[in-house]
Amino acid sequence: MTAEHFAGPGGPGAVPRLQVTGVSKTFGSNRALHEVSLEVAAGEIHGLIGQNGCGKSTLTKILTGYHAADPGGSIRVDGQSLRQPVRPLDARAHGVGVVHQSLGLVDDRTVVENLRLGRFRAHGVARHIAWRHEREQARAVLERLGRPLPLQALVGSLSEEERATVAIARALQDTQDGRGVVVFDESTRSLTRAALEAFYAMLDDVVATGTSVLLISHSLEEVLAATDRVTVLRDGRTVESGLRTAELSEADLVHALLGRALDGAGARKPADPDRPVVEIRAVAGKGVQEAGLDIARGEIVGVTGLTGAGHEELPYLLTGVRTAEQGTVSIDGRAVRLAGLDCAGAIEAGIVLVPEGRERQGLALELSVSENLVLPQRGGPGRRALSRLDRSQDRELVAEWVRTLDIKPPRPDLNVGQLSGGNQQKVLLAKWLATRPQLLVLHEPTQAVDVGARHAIAEAIRAAADAGCAVLVAGSDENELAVLCDRVLVFREGRIAEELTDDVPAERIVQAIYRDAVRRPLRRSRVPQQTRRT
Repeated sequence: MTAEHFAGPGGPGAVPRLQVTGVSKTFGSNRALHEVSLEVAAGEIHGLIGQNGCGKSTLTKILTGYHAADPGGSIRVDGQSLRQPVRPLDARAHGVGVVHQSLGLVDDRTVVENLRLGRFRAHGVARHIAWRHEREQARAVLERLGRPLPLQALVGSLSEEERATVAIARALQDTQDGRGVVVFDESTRSLTRAALEAFYAMLDDVVATGTSVLLISHSLEEVLAATDRVTVLRDGRTVESGLRTAELSEADLVHALLGRALDGAGARKPADPDRPVVEIRAVAGKGVQEAGLDIARGEIVGVTGLTGAGHEELPYLLTGVRTAEQGTVSIDGRAVRLAGLDCAGAIEAGIVLVPEGRERQGLALELSVSENLVLPQRGGPGRRALSRLDRSQDRELVAEWVRTLDIKPPRPDLNVGQLSGGNQQKVLLAKWLATRPQLLVLHEPTQAVDVGARHAIAEAIRAAADAGCAVLVAGSDENELAVLCDRVLVFREGRIAEELTDDVPAERIVQAIYRDAVRRPLRRSRVPQQTRRT
């Protein structure tokens, strides 16, 4: 793989919007960055990828002044050097804007408050905020995007597309058209496909002026579809810089990330579809209308569809998280009525859920790895349950699952909040696999985790199926479903409309999802990419 100069709107030889040269960072005895270098050209969307812990977030925090880099490196924006260590106000003055994970918005504050937070102008002895000025500034940046919003609306009441508009507008306040760079640090992880398309439509307008974007993402599909070039970090070092994504395949990116190709999944013993262990009948509730399916012992079944089709609600109706209007789940002939079912009842019946939002729904981030892993075994997060952690069986269980899922660092005493996103997801999966469930239900199980963690999680799910567990995976990532699932069911308008069996490649899943719709490319300005190596 070779890098070529990217000729943006400034043409060949134009000054890069962002130029990082030889930047290092040391924490105690740990060197997180080793002379990292990258260049973001004028008017491009540049991807930055790497496994958790490779240094992406550290570099972002150096760019914004949160961390001070080690002496010796340099950072230039539009040809002007940023004084080291970077000061936040200097970064903003040079046109560096940042949008953090999940857009970094405050739901119970208004649009104008979210846009102007940290920038408020106060006057008078009492330092009152000049709200007229703040509204004018907020309105101006939204007009710059061509997407006006009600300034007094609470951000929590907005649609996903509108929330993305607020996040982009907030970052754009630090740039002028045709100058500066906006960094998106895992900002798109929670967006639906429709919102993602709208997000990149806005970014197309931004980069058309010559302003640039640095996109940090774990989604290799998104990086290939949406970025012009990509830089790869591994173990704190730049291993590939400025690769043209139009010439790459996902396999190329995986090799660059890991330094090797991923091992194949290996052949699985096929499930016997004539011996269902789980029979789901007439499920109805939020977004779902009388859905029914069977899952054989050892089978992995996927459910998917367009946003709002109902597949994303099914996991929560089956596990008592949301109240179902009707329906039953029978496991080995024992029927569980879903109407009135709660989470405790579902767990008792052998039905467990790995939810989409690990931070909000899945984990107690302030508790240790050990405490999270044994919570289902001990009946809840009460003091009486946690006081039993010194029991040898607890220690053995924790050690087994830390080893099985390769949770890093292998320190059960660490708070889960101190782990990377991929390792948090491993803890969440291990917590429920340790209960030896009969029906394992997962919603977006590898969302926003790096390729190495994704592989480990997929292997653990397959191992659970091979041990006889029935598995249901709800997701929107066709590549994940193609790799994991024996069958895929496609939802439309709350009902199962199509079943894909036998060979289920990602392309076939996409075709079924968009049978009556059109899947638009993420970047309208990109030429269809048909020359990637495979």
